[in-house]
Amino acid sequence: MKTIGIIPSRYGSSRFPGKPLAMLAGKPLVAWVVDAVKKAKSLDDVIVATDDARIVEAVESHGGKAVMTPSELPSGTDRIACAAGDFADDDILVNVQGDEPLIEPDLIDHLVARMKEDDKWDMATAVTPIRNSSDLAAKTVVKVVLDRDDGALYFSRCPIPCDRDNEPDLSSGLYVRHLGIYAYRGGFLKKYISEPPCALECTEKLEQLRALWMGGRIAVIRTKDEGIGVDTPEDAARVEKMLLNR
Repeated sequence: MKTIGIIPSRYGSSRFPGKPLAMLAGKPLVAWVVDAVKKAKSLDDVIVATDDARIVEAVESHGGKAVMTPSELPSGTDRIACAAGDFADDDILVNVQGDEPLIEPDLIDHLVARMKEDDKWDMATAVTPIRNSSDLAAKTVVKVVLDRDDGALYFSRCPIPCDRDNEPDLSSGLYVRHLGIYAYRGGFLKKYISEPPCALECTEKLEQLRALWMGGRIAVIRTKDEGIGVDTPEDAARVEKMLLNR
């Protein structure tokens, strides 16, 4: 069994073209992410999956590994599977967003540990508390409802769970925000990419709903990590300061 960290990194971005190559404190954004992910003790290898030779060059020049994947792949999950190549059913593949240089390596290790300790889980992901009503209402913030084992019941852009009679109590522990990190069991990932998008996935624009629709079980790790990403040049400037102050 192998455990591989894969970082999808596309050059094109409507809000921030060329984002992976944006320089932060003298190093490309994608290289910062690679260096952070490499610190996870549970990973046997770390690979950047990209559709642009410039990103391959940037990663390799900073001592990382990168592979080219077709630009027309329908989702980040398909890119993960393509980059992993010939993986085994019991391999664990970890998808780390390519715009989060502040990712905590311990979070990756916790996801992998959850997958290894119980094979009932097909995937694992992470959530952090929702701290204000604007985040709860925002469609850009994905909410998750969990079962008693901290397994995902549903993901939505709507405020869930809905308190019928009162204002939502954000201190209850019920209201959590999804972070875009996933661990997949190899055999389940193969099934996942063989299925067409389902109606729920297309409605919410959340590809992880396909896994639940298929009957897959997704373990959820609770973390205080805020999942700070880089979506705009303004974000890049803010994150650069945070990196320099570490």
